Amino acid sequence: MNVDNSASHPPIALRWPPPLRPGDRLRVIAPSGALRELEQFNQGLEIWRRWGFTVDVGTGSRDQWGYLAGSDLNRRQQLGHALADPTYKGILCARGGYGGTRLLEGWHWPETLPLKWLIGFSDITSLLWSLGQRGVVGIHGPLLTTLAAEPDWSQQRLKHLVMGQSLLSLHGVGWGQGRAVGRLWPANLTVATHLLGTPHEPDLSGAILAFEDVTEAPYRIDRMLTQWRMAGKLAKIAGIALGRFSRCEPADGASSFTVAEVLRDRLGDLGIPVVAELPFGHDGSNAALPVGAVARLDGDAGSLEILPPEILSPENLPRG
Repeated sequence: MNVDNSASHPPIALRWPPPLRPGDRLRVIAPSGALRELEQFNQGLEIWRRWGFTVDVGTGSRDQWGYLAGSDLNRRQQLGHALADPTYKGILCARGGYGGTRLLEGWHWPETLPLKWLIGFSDITSLLWSLGQRGVVGIHGPLLTTLAAEPDWSQQRLKHLVMGQSLLSLHGVGWGQGRAVGRLWPANLTVATHLLGTPHEPDLSGAILAFEDVTEAPYRIDRMLTQWRMAGKLAKIAGIALGRFSRCEPADGASSFTVAEVLRDRLGDLGIPVVAELPFGHDGSNAALPVGAVARLDGDAGSLEILPPEILSPENLPRG
């Protein structure tokens, strides 16, 4: 079946931060879990500095309060200072874990939101989706604690993205149903599920969702996707891109579906393009994806393509 859904749900334009240039200053924050992986963190810093950027580690980014990287107030101040300082062109998140949604409780983005890159994934989904809901593209991509473990092509993809260069298409396993064009919303499934019904849930009409997750048993993946179905959220999207669901095996000896079976059962009957096994997520290659950018998903060819920033309005959208 060859269906083109690109004309049905034209994406709404988001603003892209200006491309980074060597010499630009970046700020490190820890908005989620407490930093534990110091060696990997320092290796990530070195990579960004080797690319020619000045990277400042923010005050308090190595604090700890239980499982959090400091109090909610401390973490909000880190983000607020990084946004307010005009000398910083981008914000690098140290690690994921948990805590971003707590930071957003009662949070208000600046009235005039500065255009600067916010980079991270996993728990950083909360900030990326909230920022995208305010109209600014962020990057779902390697954290400082995971960047050094990325293969060279993935590191270069992140560098190319922040510097305004084009990206190669990603390839996985297509489930058919033709093509779709829409705004791309990459996310950790668990974190995104807990944003539903909050002020930080973006408008997903005509969207392409891109989900990954880690250490969630198949029944919990089933429970979350069932919530998406029952809330009507999957009825209005244009396509789904699936990354890696790592360490999501059932307990030894348990009677269970596999994650792959759960994904096929809960998503395979939606009548929209789905591409699985794409190279993003935990425990492996984590291809950088711009949050809120226009993308083309091809369920027949099994590909995900990021379209140029100038593809912003219905009259400019490609037809197939």
